[in-house]
Amino acid sequence: MKVAIIGAGWAGLAACAALREAGAQVTVFEAGRTPGGRARRVVHPEFGAQLDNGQHIMLGAYDQTLALMRRVGRNPAALLMRRSLRLASLDGQFRLSAPPLPAPWHAAAALIAARGLSWRDRLDALRLMRGLKKMAWQPPRDWTVSQLLAHYRQPDILARLIWDPLCLAALNTPPAEASAVLYARILRDSLAGRRHDSDLLLPCVDLSALWPDAVALQATMRYGATVRQLAPSSRGVDVNRERFDAAVLAVPPSVAARLLGTALREAGTPGLLRALQAFDYEPIGTLNLRLEAAWPLPEPMMLLREDAARGHVGQWVFDRSRLTGRGPGAELAVVTSAARSLAETDRATAMAALTAQVAEQAARHPARLAPMPAVQAAELFIEKRATFAAVPGLVRPLNTTPWPTLALAGDWTDTGYPGVLEGAVRSGLQAARVLLAR
Repeated sequence: MKVAIIGAGWAGLAACAALREAGAQVTVFEAGRTPGGRARRVVHPEFGAQLDNGQHIMLGAYDQTLALMRRVGRNPAALLMRRSLRLASLDGQFRLSAPPLPAPWHAAAALIAARGLSWRDRLDALRLMRGLKKMAWQPPRDWTVSQLLAHYRQPDILARLIWDPLCLAALNTPPAEASAVLYARILRDSLAGRRHDSDLLLPCVDLSALWPDAVALQATMRYGATVRQLAPSSRGVDVNRERFDAAVLAVPPSVAARLLGTALREAGTPGLLRALQAFDYEPIGTLNLRLEAAWPLPEPMMLLREDAARGHVGQWVFDRSRLTGRGPGAELAVVTSAARSLAETDRATAMAALTAQVAEQAARHPARLAPMPAVQAAELFIEKRATFAAVPGLVRPLNTTPWPTLALAGDWTDTGYPGVLEGAVRSGLQAARVLLAR
């Protein structure tokens, strides 16, 4: 079977890997020059090393991604730093660390022993977890995360230190707008499953090298090839007027709507077109810093306190030198999810504010960290359409289309997850199954 994959992001390449395993001849059309899509390697001469267009983390619960890495010859144990569930603020005022106990006791013990919370706060947090379990991790479909927290009377300190940061990291949508259903799914899979499901997996190589490069080497890749014409039928799919037996369309929904608009109207399925056009998007900002001297952080990933009035909108800081082993200076990545205000701020002003946020909060750490060294190089990446806005009631398409020869793939399809890497991989694998079952 001759198959076209349109889009070399994580979803498209996951479909590519599965189809090749089944013996298909696969050609991948990619408008860019690097595999990985919105989680890819970026060349930056000033840093002298590969960067990512955005810092990403994974969870131990991401079974399909980890299995795919192994199948394409990539060892997760060597390429990902695995850390037990641990949240610690850079100013040293908050720390939550899970002991090696069976789930869900490890999460309960982490809350009970957390630094920076009162006993009342800890009991309030446990009440939320018990409540979600009692409702089978299925809150009402129209609830936002903020409504979920209000229902279980979560105090502001818990929202600020735990629930809101987790919501932003997983859903990339402000809690007042984010779907409680998708949030509960992430909490369930990470905290209510096996103990290692809640582990944090931090990439030690660039995101393209993690596994997309390995898949790209096994397929016919057409980089710089923008697809402008797509004509599906029951007999095959024409891609830029070239005939294929089948195709996977693994592009953002707005692009899918543009390519399929006429065909969907002619097929009498305007509902799918409306679903593709209904998505809104949220940005993610990542400030990469190279410092003049080594400056190790207490943890490879640390929580930042926000102060929007001062432009201190970073939520996490990563010690990339520790993750990648690069030196002799230090490399940091400061991440802002749902970064609407950052995207609207003057670039130089935004970079200065984020840098100051890290320096000030590190200076408050009780371990008396050394002052932050001078910045040698800086680069701010803002992925304006990093993920779809994970709002309540959003209708997400299935992987199937009116044509048995064409499947959809992307984290925006109906995976049950928000726009995370595991969702993209699962979607790509399901798209491949759709074509192989026809």
